[in-house]
Amino acid sequence: MITWQAGKIVEKKEWCEDLYSIKIETETLPFKAGQFANIGIEIDDGIINRPYSLVNTPDEPLLEVHFNTVKEGRFSPLLTTQDIGSPISVATRAGGMLTLDQVPESRTELLFCATGTGIGPFLSLLHTTAIWQRFDKIIVCYATKTAAEMAYRVELNVLELKYPTQFQFIPFITREVSEGAIHSRFTTALASGELETFANAPLNVNSSHLMLCGSSAMIDEMTTLLEQKGLSRHSRQQPGHIAIEKYF
Repeated sequence: MITWQAGKIVEKKEWCEDLYSIKIETETLPFKAGQFANIGIEIDDGIINRPYSLVNTPDEPLLEVHFNTVKEGRFSPLLTTQDIGSPISVATRAGGMLTLDQVPESRTELLFCATGTGIGPFLSLLHTTAIWQRFDKIIVCYATKTAAEMAYRVELNVLELKYPTQFQFIPFITREVSEGAIHSRFTTALASGELETFANAPLNVNSSHLMLCGSSAMIDEMTTLLEQKGLSRHSRQQPGHIAIEKYF
């Protein structure tokens, strides 16, 4: 049973058609960087809701979520119509496995793989100090269909300038050619061996940890390919190398 706290939208950004970020003012929500929260909208017969990863860090005053409009969906088209000042409900508990405390202590290289709005939890993690104190190498592989859909690209470029020896951002744009991006899926690059070459970081069962967030198809394909390389799914009961968050 979800319990709710009241909030309101105080900022809204449209990155391109059907792609948005909103910031929500609400009571303090305890969560860990990388987790998600259920966001709800009240309708005649109750509250409809959907989980969204939080883009902000736990010490920031506003909650931020990044989402796209799924036209056949029930919730996201309604969320799209909400504007600054609109009431919004936020679940009082957050959840999710994409947190630093779930990464085994022996890991020194962290690889994030995100499709579309799946970049959200990784931005939350990247804006904490703990991640930079812990890992020798952090790599972000971020795939979108078009350059316009690659939200937060500027933020990732800034991080690459700030941490030039520790951080690498590898953008993949699949349906158009864009300067500075790879015109391919990162699943294709992983299968061919090119991904490890791009990152200059061969996957290693002793040092590598991966977090995958986005479409189910990407996560399933990446997991299969990584398991073929000797890596395993991570769980609280059985530490492994691959942590996932599926969006659809």
